[in-house]
Amino acid sequence: MSESLKFMMGDFAAEFPTDRLFAKNHMWAMPQGNAIVRFGFSAYAVRLLQDIYFLEFGIEEQSELKNRQEFGNIESKKAESGLYAPMAGIVVRINERLLKDPSGINVDKYGDGWLMEMQGDSSELLSPAQYLEHLAKAWDVAQRTIKGQANTIDSNEE
Repeated sequence: MSESLKFMMGDFAAEFPTDRLFAKNHMWAMPQGNAIVRFGFSAYAVRLLQDIYFLEFGIEEQSELKNRQEFGNIESKKAESGLYAPMAGIVVRINERLLKDPSGINVDKYGDGWLMEMQGDSSELLSPAQYLEHLAKAWDVAQRTIKGQANTIDSNEE
């Protein structure tokens, strides 16, 4: 991995390469050229999910997605969750290998564990420093939720 930043999740250090952008839904984004961006899960997401064993997309290549539109599901040892588009655009490529064996996300999240490539406007993606700021807020919310204090969450937080 190239140069990286760290975010402490309790005793666990989640590392983030500085050679890419990030989405608020905890995906990394690597520009590929021609307004195409490759997406995968950040170390933060992989750590929260732990041991991903099921991945399903309800879309195909050339599907058009709105930002934050649900497009699939993921299951892991810790959670079941919907998958949401990290930006608006057209899905130009899906990592078919992961649909057959999603454990690649656990093994190589910043490499072969990528999810899909989209073509569209990536202007709302975050720099690594902006993502770390976003993580600090998200981690506070996660900690309160884990401790059963979700009702104290400010309605302005994302």
